[in-house]
Amino acid sequence: MELQSPQKEIYSKERFNALQAQRLAQEIAFGPVVFQVSRLMVKFGIFQMLDDNKDGLTMDEIVEKTKLSRYAVQCLLESSLTIGTILLKEKKFYLAKAGWFLIHDDMARVNMDFNHDVNYLGLFNLEEALINGKPEGLKVFGIWPTIYEGLSQLPKQVQKSWFGFDHFYSDNSFQQALEIVFSNKPKSLLDVGGNTGRWALQCVGFNKDVQVTIMDLPQQLQMMREQTKDIPGADRISGHGANLLDKNVPFPTGFDAIWMSQFLDCFSEEEVTSILSRAAKSMNKDCKLYIMETLWDRQRFETASYCLAQISLYFTALANGNSKMYYSGDMIRCIENAGLQVDTIHDGLGLGHSIIVCKLQ
Repeated sequence: MELQSPQKEIYSKERFNALQAQRLAQEIAFGPVVFQVSRLMVKFGIFQMLDDNKDGLTMDEIVEKTKLSRYAVQCLLESSLTIGTILLKEKKFYLAKAGWFLIHDDMARVNMDFNHDVNYLGLFNLEEALINGKPEGLKVFGIWPTIYEGLSQLPKQVQKSWFGFDHFYSDNSFQQALEIVFSNKPKSLLDVGGNTGRWALQCVGFNKDVQVTIMDLPQQLQMMREQTKDIPGADRISGHGANLLDKNVPFPTGFDAIWMSQFLDCFSEEEVTSILSRAAKSMNKDCKLYIMETLWDRQRFETASYCLAQISLYFTALANGNSKMYYSGDMIRCIENAGLQVDTIHDGLGLGHSIIVCKLQ
C-alpha cells in the first residue's frame, strides 16, 4: 500500500508523545462510555444550554433546566469535563470546542446518529464478523444476508439514521457530479444501486431530456417509486430489478452513461470486479462509467480519512461482512481487471468524494 500526501506524512511517523499516547489508550478503552455520555449531552440539550449561556451555568442551574436528577447531571458533567467537551471555571460550566463541534458540525451529528442507531449494538459482533466474513451484527435487527435486503424492514429510527447518513454524504457532491457527468451530454443513464432515486431525480431535474433507469433490488425499486411519485421528471425514471450479487445477471445495454454512487463500497473486491466486468460488457466505446466513492486515501484532511476508515467497520459488522471504504489503489485494480481503464479522476467533491471516470480498455 502506497499513500499520497498528506496521509503519507501523517501515518508514517509517531504522532503522540508518551503521555498523549497513554491518554489515547484510555480513551480507546472507555470509548463506548465516552460516546454514550457525549450523545446524551447532545440529546438532553446540555451542550446547547452551555452554548446559549456564554457566562456559564452552575450545576444547579443545569439540573433545573434539564429536569434530570442532580445525580444524573453530575455524572454527565464530570465525565464530559474529563473527556474535554466542557470546561469548569469558578463553579460554572462552559462549552469547550469539542462540545461545540458536536452540536454545530452536521457531519458529527450524522455520524453520531448513524453509530448509535445503526451500528452500536451490532458492533459487539465485530470479532465474529471479521472471522466469518459475514455481517454477524445484523442479527440485532433481523436475519438477512445483507442489510440491503432488510433495509425496508428496519425500525423507523434506524432507517432514518441510515438514510440520513447515506444522503448527507452523497447530496453534498451532487451539483459538482452533475456537471461532470452531463459535460458529455448523455441522453440515457443507468443508475446502478440507485436506492431511493435521489440521484435520478437530480439528473432529470438537471437535464430535461435524459432518461434514467435505476438498477437495484426489487424491494429498493418499490421504495424508490414511493419516494419519487408525483415529483416533476419522475416519468423519465424507470426501474430494472436485479440482484447484482448474482454473477449471471447481465447489465442492460444501450446507455450513454453508467453511474455508481456510494455503491461499490457495498461489495468485496471480487464482487466489485464481477459487477464492473458485467457493466463493461454492456458498454459501447462511447459509453462512460462514473464511480463516485469516498476513497479514504484521497482525502484533503486527515480527519476525513479517520472517519472513513472507521465507517468501514459498519460494512464488516452489519452491511455485508466483506466490503469497506476503499483504498484507491484497490479500486483501480478492480477497474482494470474488469476490462476498463481510468480516464480521469476528480477529487475533492462535496465532503470528500472522488469520481473515477472509466472507459473500455
